[in-house]
Amino acid sequence: MSDHAVSDHTGEQYAELPTVEDTEALGRRLAADLQAGDLVVLDGPLGAGKTALTRGIAAGLGVQGRVTSPTFVIAREHRPGERPGGKPVGLVHVDAYRLGDGPDALDELDALDLDTDLTAAVVVVEWGEGLVEKLTDRHLRVRLRRDPESDVRRATWGWVG
Repeated sequence: MSDHAVSDHTGEQYAELPTVEDTEALGRRLAADLQAGDLVVLDGPLGAGKTALTRGIAAGLGVQGRVTSPTFVIAREHRPGERPGGKPVGLVHVDAYRLGDGPDALDELDALDLDTDLTAAVVVVEWGEGLVEKLTDRHLRVRLRRDPESDVRRATWGWVG
């Protein structure tokens, strides 16, 4: 990852992520500013690095357990561990891909009781853009894209709300 993020005219920050390790490092960096109650919405196609970024966020928060994609279970909860330089906080990692975007999607999301977890943990939602923003007044939106020719990922992020 480049040594610093660049801000564009919208106030979002931008970084190129040549390796998976760079994507995880960005996650650790973002985690430094996250606290219980924060919602992180990840957007990007398959292979863009959403789970790798979540692994980095989890490492930065110091949560317990291995972070893998929650595709088949929809949500995984990771207990607080020892957070480097900060107050321990848990992580709820959600994959909203299977929830779809129809009229039942919010009911399915509500059945996960995420609004309860929002006060006690950082909640990271893959495939959640356009669906989970209604859970809080403010969220961190991270968009990940992958260059198909070079495999370099590009991330843009910023707080919304």
